[in-house]
Amino acid sequence: MNGVIVIDKPAGITSHDVVARVKRVLRAKKVGHLGILDPIATGVLPLVINNATKLARFLEGERKEYMATMKLGEETDTYDAEGSIINRGDFTSLTGGDIASALNGFTGRIKQVPPMYSAVKLGGTPLYKLARKGIVVDRPPKEVEIYSIEVVKVEPPYVELYVKCSRGTYLRTLCHDAGRTLGCGAHLASLNRTRSGPFSIEESVSLSSDKETLVRRLLTVEKLLSRFKPVNVSREEALRIKRGNVPELNGTGSFSSSLCDGEMVRFVYKEALLALACYSGRDTFKLEKVFN
Repeated sequence: MNGVIVIDKPAGITSHDVVARVKRVLRAKKVGHLGILDPIATGVLPLVINNATKLARFLEGERKEYMATMKLGEETDTYDAEGSIINRGDFTSLTGGDIASALNGFTGRIKQVPPMYSAVKLGGTPLYKLARKGIVVDRPPKEVEIYSIEVVKVEPPYVELYVKCSRGTYLRTLCHDAGRTLGCGAHLASLNRTRSGPFSIEESVSLSSDKETLVRRLLTVEKLLSRFKPVNVSREEALRIKRGNVPELNGTGSFSSSLCDGEMVRFVYKEALLALACYSGRDTFKLEKVFN
């Protein structure tokens, strides 16, 4: 049994808890997750089963999509609803236009400072362990990309958002920073991941499912690889790829309209899978895995 099972993670448990339960139910040797979700979060949590764990880094995907609820007027130490309120602010004069304008300022490539209550390590120690001791340290910002933020509904103090972003983006930090920009403070009240890379909420299954259901909903490795866009190459380029060399496709202009930076593709010669590669923009690729 090798492949991916997409779990609709419930709130209140860790991603590790989900892995442990599915591993126990399936009696699988190896189970891992593709992109951790905080306990407060729900939604898409893809799990790699057995030999599919070897392909984990190719399957996680660069893009994520979320439905998030931001609460105005309260800033918390964890940046979400599980933390303690440390500041309050007045939001009553804010309009929907004010909120949308502030959030729009966070789209594109931006730098985020990870929250203290996060698994990011500093000197080998997870930040959350320091935070629990009351220790706050400087954290280097990391670059992420937020492709779009749609304000779905405004019912003060709550604002519903639909966010498309890169892997590694903290929605908690987005809400915290937006609250600072608005001048009233804010935190993440709830979060539901609707898509993680190629995996969507529509193909997810409940964590309470029995073994038969989990097995039936397993996405095989063959099906997973077929999801990557095919790039057909010539015999000469196929030989280059087999030797571990990137094919010379630069300047053809044939991919710029259909691929996104960081997207995984599969090189194919006469329907045979040759390799997986990461698209780097301007028709350039980085080979990730060459198949025998």
